[in-house]
Amino acid sequence: MTQDIEHRLKNRQVNPTAMRLLVLDFLTKQTAAISLNDLEKGMAPSDRITLYRTLKTFEEKGLVHSIEDGTGATKYALCEQDCDGENHHDLHVHFYCNSCKETFCLPNTRIPELALPNGFKQQEMNLIIKGVCEQCSK
Repeated sequence: MTQDIEHRLKNRQVNPTAMRLLVLDFLTKQTAAISLNDLEKGMAPSDRITLYRTLKTFEEKGLVHSIEDGTGATKYALCEQDCDGENHHDLHVHFYCNSCKETFCLPNTRIPELALPNGFKQQEMNLIIKGVCEQCSK
């Protein structure tokens, strides 16, 4: 498992430090997107600044994408394999559960292409659906 994570970092030109290996391993075990606070709690007693810089490096290199789900806290989730630092290909819908307060990536539910008026240039796109997740519906 550690070799897979180390390979994933090296593949994106990220130096596999001990902290980066631990953070990426932690992220691979998550079922929902997590905030910096969640990461800090899950990896206590880690330094918040180091964790933040690690997430930003991962985002710049296409390992994670950030999600603004309307809660006021940016959440992070692993990117698809074909993302890179220049082009994130995570144009999928995100789902925020009003019950458990978790944010989920729905990679098989793509954001539809939108026609913008002349002169408008898209830089990023984010679509959040809010409701009740499968687990909370039971």
